[in-house]
Amino acid sequence: MSYVYSPIADRNPLKFPNNKSLALIITFNLEHWDMTKDTDEPYYAGGPPVIPDSLPGRVLDVPNFSWREYGQRVGIWRMIDVMDELNAHASCTMNAKTGIERKQMIDAANSRGWELVAHNYEQGDLLPNYFDDKKAEQKLIQETLKVYKEVVGRPAKGWLSSSLRSTENTPDILAEEGLLFLTDYMNDDQPYLMKTSTNPLVSIPYSVEMNDFTLFHRRGMTTSQVLESYKEQFDVLLSEGQTSGRMMNLGLHPHISGHPYRIRALREFVKYAQAAEGVWWTTREELAEWYMNVSSDHFDHQI
Repeated sequence: MSYVYSPIADRNPLKFPNNKSLALIITFNLEHWDMTKDTDEPYYAGGPPVIPDSLPGRVLDVPNFSWREYGQRVGIWRMIDVMDELNAHASCTMNAKTGIERKQMIDAANSRGWELVAHNYEQGDLLPNYFDDKKAEQKLIQETLKVYKEVVGRPAKGWLSSSLRSTENTPDILAEEGLLFLTDYMNDDQPYLMKTSTNPLVSIPYSVEMNDFTLFHRRGMTTSQVLESYKEQFDVLLSEGQTSGRMMNLGLHPHISGHPYRIRALREFVKYAQAAEGVWWTTREELAEWYMNVSSDHFDHQI
């Protein structure tokens, strides 16, 4: 492991700025899927299909492709409207191909000053495809970062791998490319440092528990049940954070949360969080930069 095993009870208290208890990040994943792949293998588009019968990658899967594309054409705009209505911000992840072929989504986030996190080149081209070829993985990451800079207008500071699937080489490559944080690991409620061959990376934990795909599709919850799950996670972490700061990431996908009968979960949760005391509405970049300055006080043996 490129990080130290550390039980949360053994760490020094983490004190967020302005005595906040909970660092909250609401993530909109702006992803792109190729219509077809040059393969006879089933095309894994970075997430389970809504219709499970698989087709060869070279054959257009109209229902599954168009179901995902609903998020790009409709869902994301409904979610943006909610955030505008409530004067709230999201932290967006973006595939390079989203910037190339669906740039309107990136421009919408950028114009609002929302964070954009590099999220692989294309959602279905997972980094484990290159687990035994570090140079090939590095090339894909470099191409992603190049497009990011061209489209967003500034260098990327952090990375989320498609489907959170990275390799043992990924942290080293990202650090070599000058990135600050990685958000693939889901093993904590606090940031921590990861050791690399060059500079340390801040791990900003993601979550597939607080994730619309898991709750709506894998567990079959209703909108009300999902909303209650969001609130319960929030309440516990906010309370625990009074002793030592906690973070909560809510991972949302426009083709899931952007449907009319689900949008209430986003709207009502944002209102709920806005009404609470002690919430640090932050970004991964802001949190990572802050943590770099306090990490030595948080862990006695950080990395």
